[in-house]
Amino acid sequence: MIVKLGGSVITRKREVERLRPKVLRRLCAELGSVGELPLVILHGAGSFGHPGARKFGLAAAPAPGEPPSSRARGASIVAAEVRRLHVAVLQELVRAGLSVGSLPPSTHALNREGQLQRLDPDPFTTLLSSGHAPVSFGDVVPDASWGWSILSADTIAVSLAAALGAERVIFVSDVPGVLADGRSGRPEVLPEVTSALLERLRPRDAGPDVTGGIRGKVEAMLAIAQGGVDAGLISGLKDGELSRAVRGEFVYGSWAHGQPHDPAGRVGD
Repeated sequence: MIVKLGGSVITRKREVERLRPKVLRRLCAELGSVGELPLVILHGAGSFGHPGARKFGLAAAPAPGEPPSSRARGASIVAAEVRRLHVAVLQELVRAGLSVGSLPPSTHALNREGQLQRLDPDPFTTLLSSGHAPVSFGDVVPDASWGWSILSADTIAVSLAAALGAERVIFVSDVPGVLADGRSGRPEVLPEVTSALLERLRPRDAGPDVTGGIRGKVEAMLAIAQGGVDAGLISGLKDGELSRAVRGEFVYGSWAHGQPHDPAGRVGD
């Protein structure tokens, strides 16, 4: 089971380095309550990483004439910011009774032009085999073309879902699912995540999220489902929803259902 705690739910994303401590503690307690289920836990950067990443342009190609040292300096600052959040998450998971192992992705991932090229799953399998829950996060990682760039936790989830043979991937957010205007004119949760839904979503904008916002989430969920794994977007603001989802129960939200494959490897209808 892979769980990604969104930066929008564990931090106040439009402020600078501001935790939601009560929400974070409750979500970690829910993870600690599910028993011996093998878990991989990821978290976003939220207000601890996105402002700096935008300031230093780490989600895009270097500006013409930008010296590599300037980008490297920005990457160092953002990495330090994100690790402050990571320590807070680790502390709450340990307090909840989990045995966790920290895996900063900058040590085992490589981007090229802002896209993931390689993520080594071995550190995750090693920790899982020893009874630990690996904990990783959205980070600044080496980039073979740009020097440094952003690797989102959503992208890590896509890579690990296939590499580890995940049963379910759960994205925990501050919204109850993918929202769209309903017949009443009020936002309604769309229960099914499909390629048709992706076409309805607006292009990535220049908001506080440098990793693609809800469109990037839907893209990640569809990629996971393409590999045969269910992926859901649920609310982290409702007590008990996360623990129920981890146990395999149905939880209200938006879901991309894993597509079965036939023996020849083709995706089923």
